Amino acid sequence: MASEAFETEKIDHKGWLYHPVYPNHWNQCSLYSMARWVNGLAFRDIQFSSSGMPVIKIAEIKGGISTQTKFTEATFDESVRVRPGDLLFSWSGQPETSIDAFWWRGPEGWLNQHVFRVTPAEGLDNTFFYYLLRYLKPNFVGIARNKQTTGLGHVTKRDLENMKGGYPSDSEQRAIAHILGTLDEKIENLRRQSETQEAMARAMFCAWFVYFEPVRAKLEGRWQRGQSLPGLPAHLYDFFPDRLVESELGEIPEGWEMRSLDSIANYLNGLALQKFPPESDDEFLPVIKISQLRAGNTNGADRASARIKPEYVVVDGDVLFSWSGSLEVEVWNGGRGALNQHLFKVTSNTVPKWFYFFATRHHLQNFRAIAADKATTMGHIQRKHLTNARIAVASPEGMNAFDSALAPLFDQMVSNEQQSRALAQLRDTLLPKLISGELRVPDAERFVGTVV
Repeated sequence: MASEAFETEKIDHKGWLYHPVYPNHWNQCSLYSMARWVNGLAFRDIQFSSSGMPVIKIAEIKGGISTQTKFTEATFDESVRVRPGDLLFSWSGQPETSIDAFWWRGPEGWLNQHVFRVTPAEGLDNTFFYYLLRYLKPNFVGIARNKQTTGLGHVTKRDLENMKGGYPSDSEQRAIAHILGTLDEKIENLRRQSETQEAMARAMFCAWFVYFEPVRAKLEGRWQRGQSLPGLPAHLYDFFPDRLVESELGEIPEGWEMRSLDSIANYLNGLALQKFPPESDDEFLPVIKISQLRAGNTNGADRASARIKPEYVVVDGDVLFSWSGSLEVEVWNGGRGALNQHLFKVTSNTVPKWFYFFATRHHLQNFRAIAADKATTMGHIQRKHLTNARIAVASPEGMNAFDSALAPLFDQMVSNEQQSRALAQLRDTLLPKLISGELRVPDAERFVGTVV
């Protein structure tokens, strides 16, 4: 791909991009004319049922089928039937997090309004067009923010007609799609590995510290010294007691104690960071709010002073707990940032990181129920709820032994997520350069080959 004279596009600190530039030898036309855009249906309550096919909204696109998903047994036009692998574009919602292009990875379903099913025109590679839409996302965000009301914005057909799209030859499209797709495939593989490792570690944590399965297995003679069973490594046999004793909260292993969450870890609340403005455009920390925690990155984040106290600085690997609004517990891997109020940074000198992470996660459902009962628009928990939340803690010797078994799983999970972030940064660096024609395909292929 020849490198054309390239104009530097106007980009503000929110990441908005204006006037996309393409090489002169590329075809250029209205974005809307480059595909068929089919909007979903406005479903009525009478059309929903307890079975049938799912109604696919932005919530399903981003989070998959859940208990909140609605179903219908009605039949509609095939144009709004969504199948795995379809390209979707959400054109309404919170601009930074909802308005975007997505591949549908779930089951067949019916498309809800506010989402386009996109079919690129003949001669356009599906994957290339997906990355073209991702390249233009800052434009979509800027348009939606300019129309934003009550937290929502939107992109219209006219906006798509007024936006310029560009595309090279078939072979160049496939080459660009291959480079970026290879990175996304690696990111997806790491994500799946992390999910598996987290599920294994969570299952072991619950078995050992909630249901006391190793102790019960010893009591019932199902686990013998020198024997390894699923979730019961032989070398840990002597570190689990062979008796359960009564406590104020029921039976626990002998020698263990029930501890409150705030006695095993420190839950540091963030700052009201509007009181700590950045020093300059070059010296600042991105503000980590609940929206950043959910997204896993600081794209479009506000800015705060880089000189806040070190304890309020968040780095990769920190455990964060949003205690207000949307209650989440996550290991942060979105880069260095500043801890905003309504978020706890959780640390401990008493127990390993995996322990206080899963212990807090164990009580999350109850915390969410407490927050839902609050008679305010923003449900939340209070510190007394951390005191009331208890978890069984083994002896120091036992905790050290258990750490040797669970820490590698947890650390690998975190490492995979950090590798995934590094690859995502590489993809996000290459994407605009490739889609705009600034970077030659052979140069990008050689570069990607050294890191993937």
